[in-house]
Amino acid sequence: MSVDVFELGHEHEQVVFANDEASGLKAIIAIHSTALGPALGGTRFYPYASTDVAIEDVLNLSRGMSYKAALAGLDLGGGKAVIIGDPTTLKSEGLLRAYGRFVQSLGGRYYTACDVGTNSLDMDDIARECSFVTGRSVAHGGAGDSSVLTAYGVFQGMRAAAEQVWGEPTLAGRTVGVAGIGKVGRHLVRHLIEDGASVVVTDVHQPSVDAVRDEFPQVQAVADTEALVAAPLDVYAPCALGGALTDEVVEVLSAKIVCGAANNQLAHPGVEKQLEDRGILYAPDYCVNSGGLIQVADELEGFSFERAQQRATGIFDTTRSVFELARTDGVPPAIAADRLAERRMRDVGRLRGVWLPRRLG
Repeated sequence: MSVDVFELGHEHEQVVFANDEASGLKAIIAIHSTALGPALGGTRFYPYASTDVAIEDVLNLSRGMSYKAALAGLDLGGGKAVIIGDPTTLKSEGLLRAYGRFVQSLGGRYYTACDVGTNSLDMDDIARECSFVTGRSVAHGGAGDSSVLTAYGVFQGMRAAAEQVWGEPTLAGRTVGVAGIGKVGRHLVRHLIEDGASVVVTDVHQPSVDAVRDEFPQVQAVADTEALVAAPLDVYAPCALGGALTDEVVEVLSAKIVCGAANNQLAHPGVEKQLEDRGILYAPDYCVNSGGLIQVADELEGFSFERAQQRATGIFDTTRSVFELARTDGVPPAIAADRLAERRMRDVGRLRGVWLPRRLG
């Protein structure tokens, strides 16, 4: 059964389908909101099982970017793009440049960046045809690998959660399970080890596990996510793809805190209540993983890592604010985070309406 884009994306301002048969490009760009400014969000290059699945993903991800930017205090809206296909076989200079021309055609309503399946060098290729690109390589004046501040921000959010649960903003002496140790997960492991935590990891990519254990021999590894969530943990950090917090996971989880880098961690509405009922504090994903967005957004001012890191440090206080509102309103933190983001989009966004690029000339 085909997805009804208008029904599923009824909150969205614009959805664009981009097709270039010669290069194999099949892309979807979704702009959820420009109430706070131009939409910014990465381009995901992934072999989706169907176009319907790709549409659902890009709509969900773009909505999450609006909330992420709003809660991070940025003057940016939310967008996302997906390129359908296997990046290991389909990605080419021609495809990326063709994609860049479609992004350019939106006139600055959407800025792209890296995501799953794309990197800074890809952004450099896209930028050869497009002015609205962030996450470029350092050699081209960009922020480079945004996983650095993504992991740093998750760590700040985890510190705020630890303070809420145990009274001190530290993971020292705690056991943290990290599911997914790609670029973000690996940086997060480093922060946790330096803070004095014990770390248990898992990843479907064995070389990633081997690399982390080579760098940090004290890290333990388990076979899969099922084994990880069943292990005795203080904190569970989902850092792979979304939907990690299912009914089954919540039922067996021993951790008192869930705080990770993955987007859209709640498998369905209502999981946030199940976490609360089990006494598990959930640090909303788009609140704590906004460091990468903060990092690439800083390029729009002329990139300064120190300035971006200072802004990402504020994720600690933002997460605190979410927990405080959750307590005063008597709602789960996921609901409180939504309320804070929606309040800013409403209060500031009403001054701007739909964002349009400045008229040239």
